[in-house]
This record gives sequence, C-alpha cells and structure tokens, in this order.
Amino acid sequence: MALPKHKVSKSKRDMRRTHKKIDAANVMACPKCGEYKLPHNACPECGDYKGRIVIEKNEE
Repeated sequence: MALPKHKVSKSKRDMRRTHKKIDAANVMACPKCGEYKLPHNACPECGDYKGRIVIEKNEE
C-alpha cells in the first residue's frame, strides 16, 4: 500500500477541495406575480409557466 511520506497541510488539503463547494440556488422573479422561483419551473404561487397556467390553484 502506498502511504504519504509527509503530512499534507490544511492549506494544500483545502486547495484540493475548492471545487466541492455548494453554490446558492439561481432564482428569478415570476413575471406574473413577482414571487421568486427556480428558472424553467412553474411558479408555486400562481401556477404560471411560459404564459399559461399549468398548476391549478384553489382560491380558498
């Protein structure tokens, strides 16, 4: 088995892990109601997607 000859410093270890970070979700405002939603998804508030209603909302 191969073993490391010297201790890897915290700096070198963290430099190797720089691509493993989590990015914030990309959100946009719904053009119809203004609520924030994920792009290319129907708006959870009004049910609108690309100018048409795809999710029927009950008005209670």
